[in-house]
Amino acid sequence: MRYLIIGAGAVGGAVGGRLAQAGHEVVLVARGEQYKALHADGLRLQTPEGQHTHRLPVVDGPEPLGPLRADDVLILAVKTQDSAAALATWGARPVAGGGTAAQRLPLVCAQNGVESERLALRVFQRVYAMCVWLPATFVEPGVVRADGTPLTGILHLGRYPEGVDDTARAIAADLERSRFEAPVAADVMRWKYAKLLANLANSLEAVSGVLTSEEGIALFRRARAEGEAVLAAAGIAYTPQDEEQRARAEKIRFEPFDGTPRGGGSSWQSLHRGTGTIEADYLNGEIALLGRLHGVPTPVNDVLQEYADEAARQRRPAGATPLAELIAAIDARG
Repeated sequence: MRYLIIGAGAVGGAVGGRLAQAGHEVVLVARGEQYKALHADGLRLQTPEGQHTHRLPVVDGPEPLGPLRADDVLILAVKTQDSAAALATWGARPVAGGGTAAQRLPLVCAQNGVESERLALRVFQRVYAMCVWLPATFVEPGVVRADGTPLTGILHLGRYPEGVDDTARAIAADLERSRFEAPVAADVMRWKYAKLLANLANSLEAVSGVLTSEEGIALFRRARAEGEAVLAAAGIAYTPQDEEQRARAEKIRFEPFDGTPRGGGSSWQSLHRGTGTIEADYLNGEIALLGRLHGVPTPVNDVLQEYADEAARQRRPAGATPLAELIAAIDARG
């Protein structure tokens, strides 16, 4: 199979780089400065065992590839706010032998949140969900850092909305040969909803800094409690924390390898890079949406979503909002 990594940023770059390192055929898809850097100097993947430079085919859209191949696998690794545009761009592409990508090719949503799978299934007939546990950072154009060891990440994979098939097993086998653990899970969305609860911290650390204080951790627990309440009201199952911990065990550790402290998660990185967008609408906003649908108040997640969106629009630096300001705004909602 050939892997088309649509969104070769932190997660996409780490997955694509590890697949290529293991001998799999990979094409990177990127835009702007990332495309230019990858095209000129290759993908530089920094890991605990050293830096690997992968000179891979790089495109900024599907046109340079011509008709897609029947054995192509599309890995969607853009932020959810960019999913609709990517799906429209790639879904209509012709595939050698007839049909389009949306009709024939598997598309894997390797993203936070749970919305991209729904968006994808409106366009693509073969959609797969991936729960991504992968500590990765976009360092600068062309450079991605993956801190995890001994595994680079754990990637639960299954058909969406549920089930497994031979394609999922084949993708998982390739990932398992590429420094990942890739459990094939018929109930993969149960893992993704559990990851959604953990990702409710993303907006908090993006606007107020990496969570180290008791007050910050307590605020995250309030956000998570709202999330658990709305999932219960909606009848949505999620993997319990103890099961998640057993699945991870000591398989992924963060070990500093170049003296540079690790920054925050994906939302923190969006503010740090000044991208102008952030995925809060599909993390805290997912909880707010479910709360409104099922009559469960979600003031903590409402405020975190609003502050994160405003910080992204204003291109404020990560961690610029005092935690006390956030808490006061939430408490004012009653």
